[in-house]
Amino acid sequence: MDMREILVEAGKKLIRENFTVETWGNISVRDEDGMVYITPSGMDYECCTADDMVVMTIDKEIVSGKRKPSIETDLHLEVYRARPEVKAIVHTHPICSTVFSCMGESIPLILDEAAQALGGEVKTAAYALPGTLELAKNCVNALGNKSNACLLQSHGAVCVSCDMKGAFKVAKVLEMTAEIYYRIRSIGGNFIPLSEENINAMQSFVACKYGQGK
Repeated sequence: MDMREILVEAGKKLIRENFTVETWGNISVRDEDGMVYITPSGMDYECCTADDMVVMTIDKEIVSGKRKPSIETDLHLEVYRARPEVKAIVHTHPICSTVFSCMGESIPLILDEAAQALGGEVKTAAYALPGTLELAKNCVNALGNKSNACLLQSHGAVCVSCDMKGAFKVAKVLEMTAEIYYRIRSIGGNFIPLSEENINAMQSFVACKYGQGK
């Protein structure tokens, strides 16, 4: 599938699976040649077409597309520069995850699924205004070199992976983990931490054994 079509379908999925509302959130992919494809700024995802997507170099030079790119373009580009293995980024505005972002808190790896999909503790990036280079750099710092997700204070979440399917998987697991953590906290409970040894074992299992053809 054309990279632009991947973004069109991903935008519709963002809305239909309640990862954002209206025109907020943004999505990008990077191809094998290093070109970055990103959603346009402020457009209805249900109405977007392939021609609305913007294509640019990692240095922000637009090579295709007539629309204004997402205001969070710098955030996407900074993540791609810092994490060469990342090929897809989904910036979401999910309810439960954003609760913790508004408190400036991290979401720990309390579930097996979280340990397997999220890579590391989901930290909240320090606040900065949307669309700024400061926010982009804060996001990169919160992701580090291992985590597949971070929160943006009082804003939302950023989920990364080697492809779009993986990025949405991270987004789903993050929101599920946040909701369970929220419910634990709401009844005054405490979660039982997973050991670092078990987290490493599960991540190795997923990378080397889980699924077909491994």
